[in-house]
Formats: sequence, structure tokens, C-alpha cells
Amino acid sequence: MLLGLLWILLPLVVGYLIPLRDERIKRGIDSGVNASVYVILFLMGLGLGAMNDLLGQLSRIGTTALTLFAIISPLNLAVLAWLGRFRLARVERIEGHDAPATGSKWQAMKGSLMLAGVVLLGVLIGAAIQLAGWHPAAAAETLATWALYALLALIGCQLRNSGLGLRQILLNRLGLAIAVGVVLSSMVAGLIAAPLLSLPWNQGMAMAAGFGWYSLSGILIGDQLGPVLGGAAFFNDLARELVAFLLVPLFIRRAVPLAVGYSGATSMDFTLPVIQQYGGIACVPVAIVSGFLLSLLSPPLTLFLLSLS
Repeated sequence: MLLGLLWILLPLVVGYLIPLRDERIKRGIDSGVNASVYVILFLMGLGLGAMNDLLGQLSRIGTTALTLFAIISPLNLAVLAWLGRFRLARVERIEGHDAPATGSKWQAMKGSLMLAGVVLLGVLIGAAIQLAGWHPAAAAETLATWALYALLALIGCQLRNSGLGLRQILLNRLGLAIAVGVVLSSMVAGLIAAPLLSLPWNQGMAMAAGFGWYSLSGILIGDQLGPVLGGAAFFNDLARELVAFLLVPLFIRRAVPLAVGYSGATSMDFTLPVIQQYGGIACVPVAIVSGFLLSLLSPPLTLFLLSLS
């Protein structure tokens, strides 16, 4: 299992070691990440649709995702709300840049729902192929594994070329504190959820280590534990992001750690426009540092926990 962990982490490390300066290449990598995510999620859905007792498996996915969400979210929110009581959590507003705006929240949510739709499309096509007498699950799993390697390499390139240096990260104490709070509370939640889901402790913690990065958590869990638990991880983290879109406008002005922290790894990309619009430009560095750290930690932490089996 440890060898498998190193083999999967290798593309991530290789990608992180590649410095890029050409903006066209960077845009190409961004497009490649998006395309890889859609391909892998479709293949995950295809594998689900080809399983025997599909309705029963979908029921298990829903129950598992709901259990995870019901345990992780309250613990995350409690820790982040507690963090908001300290002076560290104060963010100085910048005059002329803090007028709230509306509009892009629903556009961002549309992107999340499109990814869920890709999984559903895969399930429907997989079920249809299975009824026709073909068995696509094994081929879908092999293709998804190779697509995962490519995705991890591209993600490594993105993280390396995000523009954040170690000094910038360490100087933003609030972003650091938010990331630590999310990680610790999520790991405790995973330990609590594990026996309820009849999972080993390390798998429960791995299921909680997505930190809202649904497109990757579902893929990593699915590759190691199968499409049912992969689907549960995906929908748990997807639900987190959708709720974050609703929480940010409500809390960003009076509870920055709660709004930014609950957005998890997505605070540096999908939910960042909403954070900026409703919280002001001063919240952007906090969101980027917190999201960057959670994005950097999520893949290796998930794979490390799974390697302990």
C-alpha cells in the first residue's frame, strides 16, 4: 500500500517541481485540469452505473455522504466560530474596495452542479451499457487511474505556479490558523464518523480529508476504496461547497474565519469571487493562503491515511 501511495504522489511532486513562466502554458494547464476532472468524474459515474444493485449502492452513497456532512460541518463551524473570537481574526477593511456585490454566486454554483451532472450522466450511461450486456467497470477504472496520474501532475504545476511563496504564507497568520482549524476539526470528525460508517479509523479520516475539494477527494477515495465511497466523498464535499456559497454572504462581514474556513480548499478558486465581493479585497489574501494550504495538504494526507490500511 505504501508503494501505491508513493506511485500516486509521484506525479504531484513532479508537477510541483516544474516552474512555468509562459502564460499560455499556464492557461493550457488550467484547461487540462478542468478537462481531466470532467473525464474522471464521468468514468467514476460509469463505474457506479455498471455495479450490481445500483439503487442499493446509491442509497449507501447518500447515507454515507449525509453522515459525513452532518458530522464534519458542525465541528468545522464550531472551531471556526471559536477562532473568530480572537484578535487575530480581525481583517482591516480597505476603503473603496469593500462594496458588496451580487451575481456571480449563482454562476459559481452552476459550475459545481455541472460536475455533479457529469457524474449522473456517467451513472446513466453505465447502467444502460450494463443492461445491454457489456461490463465497462474494469475499463473505466483503468482509464480513471491513468487520468488521475495526469490530473495530479497538472495540479502540482498549478500549486507551484500559484504565485504564493513560503514567506507570504507564513506571514498571513489568519490564513494559517484557519487552515489548521479546518484540518484538525475535520480529522476529529473523520474519527467520529468511522465507526458509524463501519469503516476503519484511517479510512474515516481519509473521507474527511477532502476539505471541500470534491473533484479530487471523490477521485482519490474512489481509486483506493471503490466507486461507492468515492461517490460519497464527492457528494459530501460538493454539499460543503454549495452551503459555503450561502454562508459567505451571511457571515463574511462579521465572522471571516467561519466564512473563509468553511469554503475549505475552494476558497482559493471557486468560492474566491464570492468571498471578494461580499467580504472585500482585504479578505482575498486570507482566503488564498487558507485555500492554498488545504489544497496542498489534501491529496498527500488522503493518500497517506489510506496507505495505513
